[in-house]
Amino acid sequence: MPPPKPGVIPLAPLKLGDIFGGAFSTLGRYWKQLFGIGAAVYGGAVVIMAVTALIGYSAVSGHLHRVVSLSAEEDPAPSDVVPMVIAFGVVWLVAMITFAVATAMMYATVPTVLQEAVLGRPTTFSLVWRRAWSRVPAVFGTVVLTCLVAVIPMVLMVVGFFALIIGAITLSQGDGIVLWTVLGFLGALATAPLAIWLWVKFSLAPSAVVFEGQSPVAALRRSSQLVRGDWWRILGISLLAFALAGAASYMIQIPFSFLGMFSGVIGGATLDEDPNPAAIIFAMSGYLVIMALGQLIGQFISATFPQLVTGLLYVDRRMRTENLGPALAEAAAVPPQYGPQYGP
Repeated sequence: MPPPKPGVIPLAPLKLGDIFGGAFSTLGRYWKQLFGIGAAVYGGAVVIMAVTALIGYSAVSGHLHRVVSLSAEEDPAPSDVVPMVIAFGVVWLVAMITFAVATAMMYATVPTVLQEAVLGRPTTFSLVWRRAWSRVPAVFGTVVLTCLVAVIPMVLMVVGFFALIIGAITLSQGDGIVLWTVLGFLGALATAPLAIWLWVKFSLAPSAVVFEGQSPVAALRRSSQLVRGDWWRILGISLLAFALAGAASYMIQIPFSFLGMFSGVIGGATLDEDPNPAAIIFAMSGYLVIMALGQLIGQFISATFPQLVTGLLYVDRRMRTENLGPALAEAAAVPPQYGPQYGP
């Protein structure tokens, strides 16, 4: 007798086809909620970024114009460079925080939708938004803690890369340059396996936050518990999900790149022989908008599909290790106001 299937997956241990089929089915059935929230959070992030950039530009436009107007023999004055560096740093910081919060919102939205998709229940944009937004702080904490895992190999790789670049530019073969290059690349290679191992162990943490209401640290422990004994399978399925999302994102951005190049050529043709920075930015505005739209759609896919797969892996692990299937089958027959039974 086949297992019950009230929603996007059968309520039994899942095969590879069940997981990816469930992810695509969730996208098909709940695309309004997923795409609507994705457009709202990433569109809002782009608006905040644009406003911040405009404020930064207005604050240092005089300094920027003086620096651009310098000849090749003239050096910019520190009084012009320092404000520009500060403005760029503030804009970059605001952008990082804004997009990190937007990504955390999507990481909370996907499991929230899956809670209903697994049980075959309808939901609304407002309901998903309220539930997901309430879990954003905890999800943000798990994302930050998980990202810290990759900091050491990334820092070492950057150190080795910059040491190599400095050596190539200065044509220096000194012991210091060679040492930093070797330490950077070898250190990154040595720590990367540990970072990958920990990343997989903690990959189910955002789902645990939303499905079970766990705190960030408790969610990491919960993820480690669920991944135990199935690490290689989760790694393979996760990499496949990221590869599919990356390929889809790349294919979607190709037409936007062509449209952006066409718009940039038209805008560039309207410039004078000696344009100022404001004129350049205005002429390239079409290109920037089109490329930003392509990046927005690509980011939505990258932040949604892999998390759908990860969320279904979380459900699969609980069905395999905790016999969650019968509880979900019973919950599917309960009126929606009582909520899905996902608690620990």
